[in-house]
Order: sequence, then C-alpha cells, then structure tokens
Amino acid sequence: MKKFSFLLMLLVVSALAFRSADMLEIGAPLPKGDLKMKDISGKEISMNDAKGANGLLVMFSCNTCPYVKRNQERTNAICAYAQKNNIGVILINSNEALRTSGDSFDAMKDYAGKQQYKWYYVLDKNSEIADAFAADRTPECYLFGKNNQLFYKGAIDDHPGNPAEVKEQFLKLAMDAMLSGKSVSSNNTASVGCAIKRKM
Repeated sequence: MKKFSFLLMLLVVSALAFRSADMLEIGAPLPKGDLKMKDISGKEISMNDAKGANGLLVMFSCNTCPYVKRNQERTNAICAYAQKNNIGVILINSNEALRTSGDSFDAMKDYAGKQQYKWYYVLDKNSEIADAFAADRTPECYLFGKNNQLFYKGAIDDHPGNPAEVKEQFLKLAMDAMLSGKSVSSNNTASVGCAIKRKM
C-alpha cells in the first residue's frame, strides 16, 4: 500500500512538473495565432483576426463554471475596457468534454446573447488552444502586446469570489502599464476557477 501511494505521488509530481514546463512564460509568443475557431456568429476566427492595434486579450471561459458566472460583470467590464483601448478580445471555450451539454455551441450562443457579448466567443475544438497555452482554468486571462508577446497572465483581480473585496485589479493594471510602455510588478497571478473539461 505504501509503495502504491509513493508511486501515485511520483506520477502526480511528474505530471505537474511536465505541465509547468509547458506553461507560457511572460514574453512568450502567441501560440497558434492563425488557427481558425468557430465563433458564435458562425464565422471562423483566429486569434490574429481578433487582435487589435494595441494587442490581444485571450480569456479562457465557458457557460457553466460558477466562477465565470460570479465574475461575469467584471469580465464584461474588462473586455469593454480592452476594446476601448484598441486591444482585441477573444473568449475561448475549451470544455470539449461538455459539448453535448452546458458548453455546446448552441449553449454558447445563448449564454453570450444573455450576457450581451460584443467580442468573439469561440469553440476550441479538442481543446487545442488550451493545450497550446497549457491553460487549465476558467476564467484565465492572457494579455498579449502589439508584438504578440505575452505581457500578463492570470486572474482578472485579487478576489474572484467577491467583487466587493477587490483591492487590486491585476488585468486592468497590466493593460494600463502595457499601453503606456511600462512594466507591471504583478504580471503572473494565480487563476482561481473551474478546471477546463478536456475530453479524455
């Protein structure tokens, strides 16, 4: 039993080490920028298509995660702020294991309509983009500059559970710093949310 527990722990540690080695580091180039994904409009859109003059905000999201729903007002606000500053926005649904239920394409269209999305919301077939980013949470944010290099990754702010308790708006501060050509101290924060549901 002890031997089995040790082997199991070794496998978990190895998997985490492999995962962290694959994670995008600050300054990394945008992966799979030209890969086309189906947007809720029915059009095929790539991240490079979505990019604005000042960069791109990529957010892994979905319809079903309680943290996405809890952060929805903040998501809408930060996406609108990005667009106002010529930063393109694309929300990516990588929950491939839930395509026959709450994260189906039709459910995505319905959810986006109710939330009045004014940006791209695309289906990531086989979680290909999530795998390229080594993304594993919803919501999880990646901010790229006009040079397609990663400037910030992580959470929208420091209190995903309760907007009234927010003290630091990580993503907005990163956008402001990027737009003004400055660096930001918190450029890699921990995302809190639901695991992306990959198809096994």
